[in-house]
Amino acid sequence: MKKILATIAFGFTAMTGYAATPLWMRDVRISPDGSEIVFCYKGDIYKVPAKGGAATQLTTLDSYECTPVWSPDGKQIAFASDRHGNFDVFVMPANGGTAQRLTTNSASELPSAFTPDGKYILFSASIQDPASSAMFPTGAMTELYKVPSTGGRTEQVLGTPAEAVCFDKSGNHFFYQDRKGFEDEWRKHHTSSITRDVWMYDVQSGKHTNLTQHVGEDRNPVPAPDGQTIYFLSERNGGSFNVYSFPLDRPQSVKAITDFKTHPVRFLSMGNDGTLCYGYDGEIYTQQNGSAPQKVQIEMIRDDQPQSANLTFTNRATSATVSPDGKQVAFIVRGEVFVTSADYATTKQITHTAAREAGLAFAPDNRTLAYASERNGNWQLILAKIARKEDPNFPNATIINEEVLLPSATVERTYPQFSPDGKELAFIEDRNRLMVLNLETKKVRQITDGSTWYSTGGGFDYSWSPDGKWFTLEFIGNKHDPYSDIGLVSADGKGEIINLTNSGYMSGSPRFVLDGNAILFITERYGMRAHASWGSQNDVMLVFLNQDAYDKYRLSKEDYELRKELEKEQKKAQEKDADGKDKKDKKKDNKKEDDDAEAKVKDIVVELKNIEDRIVRLTPNSSDLGSAIISKDGETLYYFAAFEGGYDLWKMDLRKKDTKLLHKMDAGWAYMELDKEGKNLFLLGSSDMKKMDMASNDLKPITYRANVKMDLAAEREYMFDHVYKQQQKRFYNTNMHGVDWDAMSAAYRKFLPHINNNYDFAELLSEWLGELNVSHTGGRYYPSGQSEPTSSLGLLFDWNYADKGMLISEVIEKGPFDRANTKVKPGVIIEKIDGTEITPEMDYYTLLNNKAKKKTLVSLYNPQTKERWKEVVIPISNGALSDLLYTRWVKQRAADVDKWSNGRLGYVHIESMGDDSFRSVYSDILGKYNNREGIVIDTRFNGGGRLHEDIEVLFSGKKYFTQVVRGREACDMPSRRWNKPSIMLTCEANYSNAHGTPWVYSHQKLGKLVGMPVPGTMTSVSWETLQDTSLVFGIPVIGYRLPDGSYLENTQLEPDIKVANAPETIVKGEDTQLKTAVEELLKELDKNK
Repeated sequence: MKKILATIAFGFTAMTGYAATPLWMRDVRISPDGSEIVFCYKGDIYKVPAKGGAATQLTTLDSYECTPVWSPDGKQIAFASDRHGNFDVFVMPANGGTAQRLTTNSASELPSAFTPDGKYILFSASIQDPASSAMFPTGAMTELYKVPSTGGRTEQVLGTPAEAVCFDKSGNHFFYQDRKGFEDEWRKHHTSSITRDVWMYDVQSGKHTNLTQHVGEDRNPVPAPDGQTIYFLSERNGGSFNVYSFPLDRPQSVKAITDFKTHPVRFLSMGNDGTLCYGYDGEIYTQQNGSAPQKVQIEMIRDDQPQSANLTFTNRATSATVSPDGKQVAFIVRGEVFVTSADYATTKQITHTAAREAGLAFAPDNRTLAYASERNGNWQLILAKIARKEDPNFPNATIINEEVLLPSATVERTYPQFSPDGKELAFIEDRNRLMVLNLETKKVRQITDGSTWYSTGGGFDYSWSPDGKWFTLEFIGNKHDPYSDIGLVSADGKGEIINLTNSGYMSGSPRFVLDGNAILFITERYGMRAHASWGSQNDVMLVFLNQDAYDKYRLSKEDYELRKELEKEQKKAQEKDADGKDKKDKKKDNKKEDDDAEAKVKDIVVELKNIEDRIVRLTPNSSDLGSAIISKDGETLYYFAAFEGGYDLWKMDLRKKDTKLLHKMDAGWAYMELDKEGKNLFLLGSSDMKKMDMASNDLKPITYRANVKMDLAAEREYMFDHVYKQQQKRFYNTNMHGVDWDAMSAAYRKFLPHINNNYDFAELLSEWLGELNVSHTGGRYYPSGQSEPTSSLGLLFDWNYADKGMLISEVIEKGPFDRANTKVKPGVIIEKIDGTEITPEMDYYTLLNNKAKKKTLVSLYNPQTKERWKEVVIPISNGALSDLLYTRWVKQRAADVDKWSNGRLGYVHIESMGDDSFRSVYSDILGKYNNREGIVIDTRFNGGGRLHEDIEVLFSGKKYFTQVVRGREACDMPSRRWNKPSIMLTCEANYSNAHGTPWVYSHQKLGKLVGMPVPGTMTSVSWETLQDTSLVFGIPVIGYRLPDGSYLENTQLEPDIKVANAPETIVKGEDTQLKTAVEELLKELDKNK
């Protein structure tokens, strides 16, 4: 199987269609007087009479508009638009017209309400927590802001998440839905701590009141005109979202208003006349008190043209391979097959389908290509051949014929490879079986039965031996998934897989080298171990299939040269003619013998006895290793390694053991191939491709220009079907959580003609996949880079300051102003940025846009000393700021634990369940906290990984003896585990392995859990990127089953001590959960004294 260069495909999508009756109408909102409804359709905002009729289009730009909000008088509409590369808040007249931009921060800003007086618009965004806040710093947890509806400075309303805000008439209270963590917004049917609740906020007192406290979803609160009843959307009684209500003075008295089946009710609003309005199954409904829902009949005239895209790619290939003669490079981009010349830019498009092609292989004749295609809904093998003998190669071919091999509507066949003689084609069947097709007889034989491969991703690495009689492959040799071994199996289909490595480490990427006498592979066996399931350093290794090849490898440079001379002399002696033929005949015979010798490949000798003693490590240093290959003469190893930054090309003389950096490339991952003669090495990457002359080591770029005309409607339909099939084939639970997947998929497929952009398509995927009631799924859309990214000065500002300039609350450690020669400190005011004065009514973020890594002049004023001065700094990106804020948060927690425990306890936060986090925790607990009496382990807001085993071992220590030096106690044993009491913090935002790790910690009785329940999200995910690389979807592919047959997924983990952080106190810096954990652990320590 040719290595995948990137697990992605590229482009953008849109959809064609004229819609007389629109579907997939989103962000529905009725006007205050109940006479009109605004909604979003195909990325634009429309308005329609509440009684139905013709819809009026209010926005017409190519940008995406969403979340329209009416002003109280019904004369204006606020909305979000990505006109500047991210969502900003705009406002426009209710009848349409020029829109005014109100916000300029590059954070995503989504409006939810006007204030009752119409002077401000409230919106959610992740911009800056208050300096005093103890909230975990993450973009997933937004704050609530307001901006004047006429434009001006943004003010913070709440430092905690508050979405779908709706005021009562007085303006003294507003209602909102909370957000507790990372789960997909459109997930359905789950009952856990992560689900949203409806809250009431008292504007005067600052008090938050949870009105629902229900285990399922409660969201989108709307007060009735009299202010006595709250309507909201909820999942109750085993159904999907419906409209419910409760009296404000008796929130527990919940009453069902609607009874829709199967699909969720969304986007609830209410007019001043009491008319309810909402969306259901892509359409809009209204409902009067005590009456049945009424569908709003909408007519819409759109001049939708058939949408196609003419795309050009000069890089971003997702896989590639070189023809045997080294003159052509076949590659895939945007799911289509192309072939380019290795020396010229001439490029030919081979396939023209909406479906994706994958797994390229050239035949020995250089005129035939094999690949797999998912056209017609199933992966099938395709042969493409140059039709005319006069055409020299694919890039210059005029006619190319395709042939489907072994057509089937059900059996999947992928990742083809030609045998060395080109007479057979190997492939992977149904994602786990290695098979061979005889191209002449069309007979198929099975090589492996699939029992040694567990991944449902689609295939595994394998390759033919030069004599065509063997395969080497990666496989799960000892039922220890995902730790793969390297195997050898006969190509006749009659033998079992021979395990060549038998290692508990992960090994892969096998290929035959040294004329088939050895197998090169990559393994983590000797590399720095990753405390997770990925990230270990790797080495290149060889396993010699016979003793002769191994003996030859071990020869010194001198002995090897002597052996070569001896073999040459022996060959000459054998070629001497003893029959006395004339010279002419001799020349003929010699030429024929030379041709035969070149054509014939020696059979490989496989000697299994003591083969484990013939495994050799080649690379001198383990590293983040990419592809590797050995030269044709077997003397030189070439490999990609990343020690810092990107991958560089290294060269190693296998005789002298000399290693040197051949080319400093700082490149992305690339696959290496040699041409048949071994004269050129090809580096096939996604970002670029290069060809290296093996004699001179000179690198030459391989250039191409791939032009694709894509039917975007057909492509989107294909991507939908691909997601359907991937979930069906890979979902960890074979019964799809009880969902009728065919029926549910059909229910959502009907919306495809009504979607013409990736925002809506990703949301469609999330709504659809959300029906499975599972974590780790949904669609994601990642637009191309922001056009105006907001940079940071590394300062926190006072949100209550409303005068000229920006009042500094805190200088962040290690930020741009954290330096010896600055006079900046809390209380100082920034008056100007690059000479522009900051006025009280200014949205000053526009002055920080596009300033990262650029020298910026800041004018400052100290109100206490009356001094004014200027400093030049280099602002940082928001990503860099996030890292600083996380470090700040951890240091604050550690300081609080130290203070509250009077130095008796240590504190660690596990940021993610990965190697870096583990090493940080290990370093702290057995370093600076080694002499503390106990440890507080904080897992809150951890998004997952795979550390449950390592954390279990690390905190399971029980002292069994003490290391003593001449009577002095030097160290307790075990010395690499924590041997003292600990306690673990959890919250609703723990996700994935941050559910599994606390579960193991509790199950193994290592300590108590304190905080809030953890949602049952313990599955392993495969995030797959579609042909449009901005679109990603998740498939939970591995479940974790308990001995009683239940799964951790959807099994909530309850803490021993349940305690929440109230929104009123967390913003003031009070971490109640942490304080409770400290008090509890101190109690335990004191009790055991």
